[in-house]
Amino acid sequence: MATADFKDRLLECLGGPWPESGPLQTRTVETRSQDGYRMELLSYLTEPDERVTAWLLVPDGVSASKPAPGICLWHQHNGQWHLGKSEPAGLAGNEMHHTGVALAKEGYVVICPDAWGFEDREKGYRQKGGNLERFLFLQQVVSGRCMAWKNILDMRRVVDLICTRPEVDTDHLGCYGHSMGSTHAWLVGPWEPRLKAIVGNCCLPTYDAIHEHNMLHCFPNFVPGIYEYGDIPDIAALIAPRALHLNLGENDGGSPIKQAREGVQTIQRAYESMHAEDQFSYFIESDTGHVLSPKMWSQTRDFFERHLRNA
Repeated sequence: MATADFKDRLLECLGGPWPESGPLQTRTVETRSQDGYRMELLSYLTEPDERVTAWLLVPDGVSASKPAPGICLWHQHNGQWHLGKSEPAGLAGNEMHHTGVALAKEGYVVICPDAWGFEDREKGYRQKGGNLERFLFLQQVVSGRCMAWKNILDMRRVVDLICTRPEVDTDHLGCYGHSMGSTHAWLVGPWEPRLKAIVGNCCLPTYDAIHEHNMLHCFPNFVPGIYEYGDIPDIAALIAPRALHLNLGENDGGSPIKQAREGVQTIQRAYESMHAEDQFSYFIESDTGHVLSPKMWSQTRDFFERHLRNA
C-alpha cells in the first residue's frame, strides 16, 4: 500500500480528523527555582471543556533573546497511574526516568504533560488506575475512535503550548518517550511536522509479536482495524523523512526482538525510499531489557545534539 493511502487508512482507523485547535487559555499555576533551571506548572485547555496541567522546565540563561530548542517529553506507563508528568520532571518516581531534568540541564526547554488517565488526569473519575484506562479506551471505541486518537490530540496541543513560549526556538522541536512514551512518540510523529527529531526508547511492539506471545500492551498501541493495512512499524515509518531514533533492548519482553528487528528494517526502507536514510537510526543493546540504560541515554543525547542543536 502506498504511504499516502496507508496514512489515510490510519486516520480512519484512529477515528478521523482532529478538530481545529482552540485557544489554550494558558495559566501559570506555580513557579519553582531549581539547580540550573526553573519549573513552571502550566494549566491549559487541551479541549474546550478539558483543562490539564504540564511542567515546563526552562534552563538558566535561556530567554526570549536567547531561545533554545524545545523537547516534548511523554512519560512511561509502568502500571503507575498515579505518576505522569512528575516523573520526567524529577519530582517523583525512578531517577532513571528523570529525563526532563537531564535534558533541561543539557540546555533544552522541556515540557512534561500528563497522559490521559495519569496523575492529575486520573482525578475526577469514579474509576481509577487500570479500570479507568479500560473505561477511557472503551469510551472512545463507542464514539468511533480509540485511545490513540485522544492521545495524539492531546500531544498536538502540547506542541501548540511549547510553541507559544518565547524561550523556545520553534524551528528546532523534538520529543522523547520511554515505554508508553515511546508509543506516544511514534503515534504523534506522523501528524506533527513541527517535531523535527523524535526518539522512542524501548517500545516497538508489532501486532505479529503481540498475537504470537499473547501480550497485553497498554491501550494506545491498539488502533482498531489497522492490521488489515499494516503494522506498528508502518505507523512509525510515516515519520519519514524527519529524524527518528529508536532504542531497543534485546531482552525486552514488551518488544520481542525478532519482530522488532524486522520492524526497524521496515522503517529503514521507508527512509531509503525518500533518500533520507541518514535521518533514521536505531540502537539494539544486547543483554538488556526494558530500561533506559546509560548507552541508550547516550544515543538519545547525541541524537538531539545532532538534529536539534546542530541542525
